[in-house]
Amino acid sequence: MAGIKSLVKDTAVYGLSSIIGRFLNWGLVPLYTYLFSEADYGIVSYLYAITAVAIVVLNYGMETGFFRYASREEDYEKVYSTSLVTLATTSLLFIALLSLFLKPISSALTLPHHADFVWMMGFTVAIDAFTNLPFAYLRFRHKAWTFAGIKLANIGVNIGLNLFFLLACPRINEIYPRLISWFYDPLGGASFGVGWIFLANVISTLVVLVCLIPHMTVRHLVCDFSLLKKMLNYSWPLLVLGVAGNLSQGMGQIIIPYLFPDDPEGARTMVGLYGANIKIAVVMMMFTQAFRYAYEPFIFSKAAREGEDKTQAYCDAMKYFVIFGLAIFLGVMYFLPVLKYFISPAYWEGLRVVPIMMIADICFGVYFNLSLWYKLTDRTRWGMYLSLLGFVLMLAGNLILVPAIGMPDGYIGSAWAALISYAGIMTVSYIAGKKYYPIPYETKRIGLYALLAAALWGIGSACMFPYAMWGTYIVRILLFVMYILVVAYYENVPVLSSRLRKALGVIDKKTRKP
Repeated sequence: MAGIKSLVKDTAVYGLSSIIGRFLNWGLVPLYTYLFSEADYGIVSYLYAITAVAIVVLNYGMETGFFRYASREEDYEKVYSTSLVTLATTSLLFIALLSLFLKPISSALTLPHHADFVWMMGFTVAIDAFTNLPFAYLRFRHKAWTFAGIKLANIGVNIGLNLFFLLACPRINEIYPRLISWFYDPLGGASFGVGWIFLANVISTLVVLVCLIPHMTVRHLVCDFSLLKKMLNYSWPLLVLGVAGNLSQGMGQIIIPYLFPDDPEGARTMVGLYGANIKIAVVMMMFTQAFRYAYEPFIFSKAAREGEDKTQAYCDAMKYFVIFGLAIFLGVMYFLPVLKYFISPAYWEGLRVVPIMMIADICFGVYFNLSLWYKLTDRTRWGMYLSLLGFVLMLAGNLILVPAIGMPDGYIGSAWAALISYAGIMTVSYIAGKKYYPIPYETKRIGLYALLAAALWGIGSACMFPYAMWGTYIVRILLFVMYILVVAYYENVPVLSSRLRKALGVIDKKTRKP
């Protein structure tokens, strides 16, 4: 029991730091969209999507390999040292090769005139890949607060530098230019544009590296090649899994520039519109992420208990995930006329992707819930199969739908591709799970809640009063409350359900007096 409590506490700390960090970074999106054009922000969105894949490649599963062998070997420091030396070598080699072949790499990434941006993000991702291991070491040593503190410090420095470079420096340059001219002018000043975002990333990443130096000390810095071979053999499938997953998530931003080579500016504009608007839908992703941090410890602790009805708990977890996910969907869609100010009006034409991406994220969350069948039955290879299937569906969907829709709305095809991909792997996982680890999910009730949410969304969308928006919001709030009350009634939520039953004249036979 003490081990489970420790796991839950550490999970809460890791989860909180991750969610807070994601939320704070999310808060930079309005700054970027109000300062930069869709095409300029498209460069940011595009490079971030590529670096998410690059960091998986440069880490090549060593983080998980470290956990695996550090818990097995008597001398865990030997495992840590071997991993450190290996990752340091590959990260330095990557930086050297990137510097040497910067021009052809920038051209291959469709950014021949922004080689400096490519180098800064490449340098950042190399350092990030290396520092992932010291962060893993902190987790291995159960130093959750140190882990969270350094992660949040990274976010704080990054946000502070973004505000300094993008807001303070232009003002200082007008009032007292000599104060910042030593670094501001050589880089191009305001014309450096989104480059200041990448420079902030470089500096904040170096700050993290410095903070982690005390946690990189080992008694003997060695590289055990026989151990390294075993770790790489264990980790390479995780590399395939990670690359497929990250490519799927960033497929829209990555592939669009290659589908419209004759109009790079228009392609970057589409990437900017798509990247900015899916940030509105990221609230669903945050909910799914928070759920994931709590769910895995929950299912494994349940599985370890004897003589307990586990399937009911798994069914309830799925049902309540969908209930809360649909509530978030309705809340965002009902108040989208207000939430859209999160991004600049220049980006509003891309709001059409928000409902599609939110539904896609719900499907992905359901898929994650369903994944317990292959985790509990040790059929984890199914995780790789499903990730590869998701990648294939995402790639095919983008290759077909984006060119079919064409300029300037092709990015909508990327959103539909995401929905098709996540719904596809969700369906396949459900079918396979029924064979290997059948769980009696309340599919009929979940389906009815989904239909209710869809109907309320449709009614709320129809109830639009442009000249009396207060009336629109009153109707939508009432519809949202209706969803909550219906769910509370059927789920027998304490207090709410009893009051509802009384209001509807339903008398519980158990409480009826003779």
